[in-house]
Amino acid sequence: MASGSRTTWTVIDRAHDALRVAVAAVGEDNWQLPTPCSEWTVTQVLQHAAGDQLGFAAAITGEPGPTENPFAPSGHIDGSPVELAESTMAAAARAWDRIDPAAETAPVPVPPHALPPAVGAGACALDAAVHAWDIAVAVGAPSPLDAEQAARLHETALLIVEPLRQYGAYAAALDPQPADDAVAALLRYLGRDPGWSR
Repeated sequence: MASGSRTTWTVIDRAHDALRVAVAAVGEDNWQLPTPCSEWTVTQVLQHAAGDQLGFAAAITGEPGPTENPFAPSGHIDGSPVELAESTMAAAARAWDRIDPAAETAPVPVPPHALPPAVGAGACALDAAVHAWDIAVAVGAPSPLDAEQAARLHETALLIVEPLRQYGAYAAALDPQPADDAVAALLRYLGRDPGWSR
């Protein structure tokens, strides 16, 4: 399902597509279901993901970021969840289209607040993609991540995640398992149980 705003960054487009598919799979009565983010509902995970996409956009453009703290989502969305997802992904896509891949750094909303462009784009994509997985599994939908995408995002995660754990952005890593595929390996590194279910 490839629609919505496109960028010059394939990694971001694929992550946005994953989030788009996950949000589309949420039934009207499923927004309050629990998720792998143990304290958050589906609604709150979407609010967090949307806020983070706006945060990435604002870091680049200087335009307003999220009006709500992405790490303390209210659980209430005014309007359509789909429109919230689409508008924030579009803002991030427009912002990343300003970034020259050959630039030395790109601004990002998390420490160290500047990363090589490919790593920064990967960080933006990682956030959207992993929360797409959270939403999908919460409502019993198929994982929107594939092995190739997960392997690419894992490369980025290895570069950025460890310093961010101290801020609560990521849970402690889970021990890898011999049978893990690329998706499971990524999820465990980000502190998620690939076999999670309600």
